[in-house]
Amino acid sequence: MNISEDLVKAIVKELLNQMRTQAGEDFVKETDKTSGILVVRGDTVKTEAFEGREDVKLKDIVTLQEAPRMGAGIMELVDSADFEWTLTYDEFDYVIDGTLDIKIDGGNVIRGNKGDIILIPKGSHIHFSTPNSTRYAYFVYPANWQELA
Repeated sequence: MNISEDLVKAIVKELLNQMRTQAGEDFVKETDKTSGILVVRGDTVKTEAFEGREDVKLKDIVTLQEAPRMGAGIMELVDSADFEWTLTYDEFDYVIDGTLDIKIDGGNVIRGNKGDIILIPKGSHIHFSTPNSTRYAYFVYPANWQELA
């Protein structure tokens, strides 16, 4: 019996994914050990309630050890959520699904729809909100913003 290389790779990949899940990893993340290139399978990321709120959920997808300069994660707002925040870092948001509104002090609203990318500069005082629900990826610089705040 001759097993193709693709089949062997698929079996190994599935076994690695099962091991990650068994080890407590709640999404699929793959790292090339030679180059350090990391892939997170975004559709496998399960978000968790943020600060006890069920309408605001997030999950950081990289650690400071994996990416010491930039942070990243997935955030979801549901049920017309409105979440006030002051950024002590620069942030890009990529809208994966739904509508993301950034309410700026002074009344302006920047709306992002599926596929849009929004830059929010450091020092901005805003409200993340949605008229219905949204799922978006966030990318922050620096990664250790909590230590600098």
